[in-house]
Amino acid sequence: MLAEIITIGDEILIGQIIDSNSAWIAQRLNAIGIRVKQISSVSDDREHILTALAEASVRVDIILITGGLGPTKDDITKKTLAEYFGVGLIENKEALENVEKIFKRLRGPLTELLDVNKQQALVPENCEVIINQNGTAPGMWFNKDGKIYMSMPGVPHEMMYMMEGAVIPKLKSTFKLPFIVHKTILTAGEGESYLAEKIADIENSLPPYIKLAYLPKLGQVRLRLSAYGDDETLLNNEVSEYTAKIVERVGNSIIAQEDIPLEKAILNLMAEKELTLSTGESCTGGYIAHLITQHPGSSKVYFGGAVSYSYELKESILGVKNETLWQYGAVSKETVTEMVQGALLNFKSDYAIAVTGIAGPDGGTPEKPVGTVWIGVANAEKTITKKFQFGNKRLQNIERTAIAALNMLHRLLRELETN
Repeated sequence: MLAEIITIGDEILIGQIIDSNSAWIAQRLNAIGIRVKQISSVSDDREHILTALAEASVRVDIILITGGLGPTKDDITKKTLAEYFGVGLIENKEALENVEKIFKRLRGPLTELLDVNKQQALVPENCEVIINQNGTAPGMWFNKDGKIYMSMPGVPHEMMYMMEGAVIPKLKSTFKLPFIVHKTILTAGEGESYLAEKIADIENSLPPYIKLAYLPKLGQVRLRLSAYGDDETLLNNEVSEYTAKIVERVGNSIIAQEDIPLEKAILNLMAEKELTLSTGESCTGGYIAHLITQHPGSSKVYFGGAVSYSYELKESILGVKNETLWQYGAVSKETVTEMVQGALLNFKSDYAIAVTGIAGPDGGTPEKPVGTVWIGVANAEKTITKKFQFGNKRLQNIERTAIAALNMLHRLLRELETN
């Protein structure tokens, strides 16, 4: 079963807002066995909308539309849908009562609704109205020539409640949907092409109903197995079998066998072993701490850390020696070693991360160009340091440094498991 998502609005096309609706809808459809074939964004233009609808009807079985619904003149989705289906607009009693109820709740008793607000209750005569419990614009469900069209508001929370409460249940009851099974393997430290070569024979042996996707991100690659079919037990068993083969082949690059971020995998591992962590950051400016603390329960593991840009703070907070800084510089093996050992000592954690480098775009020298980074990870028994040479883009350097540091920490934690 194939679907297409069409988002309507000039604000998307000029970059004023980011189309988060499509990503959210696609995830929910995928979870119930509906595959999204295409996502399109079109302007608030009658001809563009009509063309998008006609083209989508050839490609897919289900067309989900968001945006262009409202009381103002530029909200033309409803009128265009009526034209597309060759029908008129009629007032829907239930939709009108919903508009009145919402206005009373928000503004108190009203003597009358403005005509522009009453127009929210006008819908194409061939649609089934889906009441919007969180706004005035109703959803509209159409079943035409075996194709389902569903028009929803563009306001994210209104669309989400409508999808969860009404649209997904209706899709499940309308179609016999296949089972879909996903399994994600998170890896770090090896590139996409290297991994692909390493597991090429396993990928070539996959049956046609199981697909392997490579999802690269800076310093990481997620391997996602997706299986589609009518026998859920068989799919789960086969996906588990191929997952085990990949895990065995890839080995030390495996971070987690679930779709979670690298830092969350580390938090889970450390929480399970009742271990604690601290950080000493320079060039990343607290980004590592941010990655860690965005996850609920991180306080069980993470004590805290220091953002020590200056020589003075490296000395006073992390205990880096003044002579080390002046002899070797802030971006050096000697300095990062003292930073990470100082974090362990001063913050009294079991493990620590320290990073120091030149994020850019300026500040580099011939000996230490922009992108030069030293990373240290340590526990009471062992300190590991490594030099990296990233590029000249500041934000990418910060992210790459954080991921490399977390990957080094993960490898040190794995040593604990093997000893």
